[in-house]
Amino acid sequence: MAQPANTFDSYDAKGIREDLSDTIYDISPEETPFYSGMAKVKASNTLHEWMTDSLRSSAANAHIEGDDTAAEARSATTRLGNYTQIFKNAVVIPGTDDGLNKAGRAKEMAYQVLKIAKEQKLDIEKAMFANNARVAGNATTARELAGAPAWLTTNVLFGANEGASPTGDGTDARTDETTTLIDFSQARFDTVMESIWSAGGKPDTVMLSSYQMNIALGFTGNNNQRANIDSTKDEVRNAMAIYVTPWGTVKWQMTRENRSRDIFINQSDMWCAGVLRPTKNTQLAKSGDNEKRQVITELTLVCKNEAANGGLFDNAIS
Repeated sequence: MAQPANTFDSYDAKGIREDLSDTIYDISPEETPFYSGMAKVKASNTLHEWMTDSLRSSAANAHIEGDDTAAEARSATTRLGNYTQIFKNAVVIPGTDDGLNKAGRAKEMAYQVLKIAKEQKLDIEKAMFANNARVAGNATTARELAGAPAWLTTNVLFGANEGASPTGDGTDARTDETTTLIDFSQARFDTVMESIWSAGGKPDTVMLSSYQMNIALGFTGNNNQRANIDSTKDEVRNAMAIYVTPWGTVKWQMTRENRSRDIFINQSDMWCAGVLRPTKNTQLAKSGDNEKRQVITELTLVCKNEAANGGLFDNAIS
């Protein structure tokens, strides 16, 4: 078919208004399960400290009648600490923006501040998962918090060559294996679960990457029915939400901000954030025809007792 002669179509017309949706579509990941799921406690110093202790091992305990009582040697508590880290982001919007009619948002500043707050949470999550030693900081060096890998020493598996645990007080990072990464397996996972139980921990959450989750889906058991077809809903299901072991029951939480080579088995109430300054949106002084705002948070990671948790490190990621 062809147009009739002299048809004035849309290609000839001038002044057609733009058709721009009034919605901004953004699917960027913003979940922060580790940071969002932990308790928040008040910090009152840039070095937030806490103490840990443990019972001695059980021993034979029998005495004769009338025997004099002798005091046992006792050990002091262990004092630990982590430095608060300042997370700060800012945005500057020119005064001209007040007169503009924009799609998807009424005020550019409000939109950008909301984005910054979400991005900053991702930065905090990343820092908490980072294999990073604490840094005290000074006038020219920023303070840094020690991430989760820097605390775990008791219930861990890692590479047999260069791989090594840190001191466990946040002053140094783990030593990563560089020669041979190890395939994640059910046997290795169960070994760490048993170790946590033996130490007195009650693990409830596993945090791992999507790659390692795919391996976990292959774990077997005496009722391994995770992959099945629901005939009433025409659904194929292949998922593992809960893993029951003799040493505890854990849920699986995929994470994006931790290194895929690291798998954490956590007792959730043994981690928290020590918050010196909660997240705050502050207007900065004007320096011209613009508006400035900053979003700032200052906090640290608290590992209340590392022996309640465990980790599988130096896992193969491909």
